[in-house]
Amino acid sequence: MIHRKSRYELNIMKAAGEIVAISHAAVKDAVKEGITTWELDEIVYNVIVKNKAIPTFKGYYGFPASICSSVNEQVVHGIPSKDVVLKNGDIISVDIGATYHGFVGDSAWTYPVGEVSDDIKHLLKATEEALFAGIAQMQTDNHLEDVSAAIEDVALANKLGIVRQYGGHGVGTQMHEDPFLFNYRTGDKGPVLKGGTVVAIEPMLNLGCDEVYQLDDGWTVVTADKKPSAHFEHTVAVTDEGPMILTKRD
Repeated sequence: MIHRKSRYELNIMKAAGEIVAISHAAVKDAVKEGITTWELDEIVYNVIVKNKAIPTFKGYYGFPASICSSVNEQVVHGIPSKDVVLKNGDIISVDIGATYHGFVGDSAWTYPVGEVSDDIKHLLKATEEALFAGIAQMQTDNHLEDVSAAIEDVALANKLGIVRQYGGHGVGTQMHEDPFLFNYRTGDKGPVLKGGTVVAIEPMLNLGCDEVYQLDDGWTVVTADKKPSAHFEHTVAVTDEGPMILTKRD
């Protein structure tokens, strides 16, 4: 069941989203060769707590950290570690959630470390483009699959693999709510989008094949061919005025 948010609830979600955006700004400044993913997690934890919010991910089904930090061929759900040191040419997806006054903001971004290859630049640019193509379809009376189709079209045009086992999701008082959002067409138009519908749109595109699998740690998802993957995500609301991105700084 999809719970459409009131304007009051959207305002709280926007405040939660801004805390996530501030956290991402801190990560962007910190990502450089030699930093560990554990240090990035500490930075985000401190930003979230300083802003009187709760790190949504920490303790979620036992997840041990405040961020998911997924490096290179890791797609999503990477666990921060003192042993994972970023090096020049890496990319890292940092997924951040913050709960503020009972509502969740959720956003991920993939950052280059130093100078990356042209193929990686293409991957990052296209995956970010896919995110915003999906956001543009968050219009009243569109179908949810219009969002999926826009993401798929960008992926196919750029000859990138599409992660099919994972996708976007509704957000509200819980991090994962209805509806589930595929990043490709399924043939099912899905629900009609109405004002107050909030979805975390998160294309995950690969430089190689579509296939992924989960590591033995029970969390980290990697590409089957070990080629790099990118992940971009915003929490977005449908409004009468058009899509409202809740996880960006004003």
